[in-house]
Formats: sequence, C-alpha cells, structure tokens
Amino acid sequence: MTVTDVFAYAIACLLIIQAVLRAKSVLNGRRRERSLWGAFAALAVSWLCRTSTVNNLLDATGIPDLGFLVKHATAIIGICVLLRYVTAVYADADADVRRSARVSAVVHRIAARASVGTIAVMTIAFFFLLDPPDTSTLFFLERHEGDLGLPIYMGLFYLYMGAAAAVCAVQWGGAARATPVRSVRIGMLLMSSAMVLAVLYVLLRTAFVVTITVTTVSDSASQTQEALTDSLLYLFSLLWGIGAIAPVSRAASERYRAVRNLLSLHWLWKELAMAAPDVVRHRPSRLFARLPFVGQSLDTFRDVFASPDASLLVRLNRYTVDIRDVIFELRRRAPANLVERARDHEQSVPDDLHGAEIRAEALWIRSALLCEGPAVPDKPAALAPYPFDPGTDPRHEVPHLRAVAAAYSRIRKSEARALLTRTAADYA
Repeated sequence: MTVTDVFAYAIACLLIIQAVLRAKSVLNGRRRERSLWGAFAALAVSWLCRTSTVNNLLDATGIPDLGFLVKHATAIIGICVLLRYVTAVYADADADVRRSARVSAVVHRIAARASVGTIAVMTIAFFFLLDPPDTSTLFFLERHEGDLGLPIYMGLFYLYMGAAAAVCAVQWGGAARATPVRSVRIGMLLMSSAMVLAVLYVLLRTAFVVTITVTTVSDSASQTQEALTDSLLYLFSLLWGIGAIAPVSRAASERYRAVRNLLSLHWLWKELAMAAPDVVRHRPSRLFARLPFVGQSLDTFRDVFASPDASLLVRLNRYTVDIRDVIFELRRRAPANLVERARDHEQSVPDDLHGAEIRAEALWIRSALLCEGPAVPDKPAALAPYPFDPGTDPRHEVPHLRAVAAAYSRIRKSEARALLTRTAADYA
C-alpha cells in the first residue's frame, strides 16, 4: 500500500462515516439532508477509485484507466449534489435571499442540467479522443501527455469543480460570519477555506494541462506539479471533511447530554408514571419485567432509546412534562401540611449531597406516592401546596429535576411512611 493509498483510504473513510451517520436522512430527511448524504456517498466512491486496489479491479475489465473515468464521473455527481445542498440551505432560510444565494441557485440549475451532458462528453473523449495510456507512470495527466482530447476531458471536469468550489467558498464564508453557534462557525470556516484551496488546485491543474498539451515538460517539473497539487487535494478534502463533522459533533454532544439527563430522570419518571399511568403520554416499558437480573435494564433501555418520540430532546421534554403532570395529580391526594413536615424533617437530617429544599421536594414526592386518597375523608380533594416548582425553562428545570431524582433515590419508603404518620397526627 502506497502513501497515496493511505491518504485516499483515510479521506474515503471520513466521508463514509459522514454518510453512515446521515443514512436516516435518505428516508425521512428534507431535501438538504438527502443532498448532503448524496454528496458524501458520491465523493467517498470517487476517493476509493484513487486507491490501487480499486484501480486494479477496474483495470481487470480490460478498459485501461477506467478507474480514472469512474473517479471523475462520481466526483461530478458529488459536486452537483453538493451544489444542490448549498442551494437548499438558502432556500430553507427565512432571511432575504442575497446575491450570493441567487448566484448559487443559478449555478446549481446550470450544473444540474449540464452534469449528464458533461459526463457523456467526458466519456466520449475518454474512449475516442484519448490515446492508449503510458502505463509506466501512475498519474493520469502524464499517461496522456500530448493527447488533444486531454484538454477537453479534463477542462470539463475542472470547470465543473472550480465553479462549484467558488460558489461554496462564498456561501460558507458568508454563513460563518452570520451563525452564532461556535462549532458551526468553525465548521463553515474550515469548509470555506477548503473550497478556496480547491479553486487554487483547479487553477494549477488547468494551467498544467494546457502546458503539457502545447509543449513537453521535464519529468522533474511534472513530479513537482503532481506533489504540489496532490497536497492541495488532500488538504482541502481533509479540511472539508473535518469542517462537515464540526456541526455533527455539536449534535452528538447534545444527544449525549439528552441521554445523560434521561437516564438520570428515568427512575423518578417511572415511579411517577406507574402511579398515574393515565396521566403520562407513554407508559413505562414492562416488556422485560419478568426476566431476572437484566429485565429492569432492558426496560430502561427501551424507555430511553426506543420510545416513539421523534428525538431524544423531545423524549426529555416528555419526561419533564409527565413528571409535572403526575405531581399535579399527587397534590389532589397529599395532605396540605406535607410540605411543612417534609421541610422540618429534612432540616433535621444532615446531607452534604443535596440541599434541604431538594431533599424536602423528593421526600414530598415519595410520601405523596404512598397516599391513597384525600387527606381528610368526606371532603373534596383540594390541591396540596407544592412550592418547589422550578418553572418550565429546560435550562433550569432539567438540572433541578435531576437533583430531585438523585435525592429521591436515597429516600426509603419507611422514611416516607413515618412522615405520613406524623402528618396524619395533625388531623387527629
């Protein structure tokens, strides 16, 4: 395996990982998500065609340099779909369409209509205008140095690539200045810088194609050109791939925090949901309850990762709403003085892990779950006081409920029953 193969496989793997992570968008994503997935998939195939293994497989068909034709054709497809993605991003925006956005839309329309024709003309030039290759060298331009069909074949490819790179550089550069999210801004800057390098790559390669068509260059000059332009190709591809990962890393971080919050809240949510199953939107899983040792873990996994919500963040919002709704129902059966008793009890119990108010709220919930009905028989159930409400802002509510859930897990039922006994004595 050559150094070139190592770079090609590394970049192809980077693109394949991106395509796999976005595979779901092929079925239920919007136009922009499907377009980005298509760009990653097509460009990954193009990079795989640069490896000696794939080239040897394609050469086994008996068509010399077929790997180069497949590489260039899939690259054009990826470029066209990438332009479609850029256009779709601005089409979905609510802001006024700027001149650069209108330019990208025009370029995409032209590129989409011309892509099939460009690939067709390149294929005709490949089979009928290029002479048999000089197999003593690995580089396509050196293999066809002096061929009159080479400027036609490569000129179409570089025109396509250069126009797309220029449009993407302008669009992503402008978007980087406007976005307030740091990770997305860094990703946009990396991708814009990559496209600037791509334009430079196209200019250098175009100049070299014209030069070798009209004159003969030395081997040292040719090798220097290949080393320089290949370095630019690897660099802008890596920058673009890493830049595309940056927004995904932010989404991955948000998913991680959502999973951590869901796991922290799950026990409290499950206890409350089982006490009032008609109040919550989706009941806790009991599918594996009879399995020894692993049943509870499997049900927890199903509640957190396999519920019918659209996303983890939606699921987390459902947990918090369900907890609030069940607590409201508990207020119908809890004694009116349960809050005072819970606060008095927790003030007298030292605990370095949680504040007194958090422990009092957790004790109130644990005790209220043990209540069977109204605190005073033969009277309508009035709402018991509950002065612990943290509000509905997730930035404050979720950390608060996580602290309550942690304190709740440390309270024994016997402690809650004893509190209820003292509370009932107030009515005696």
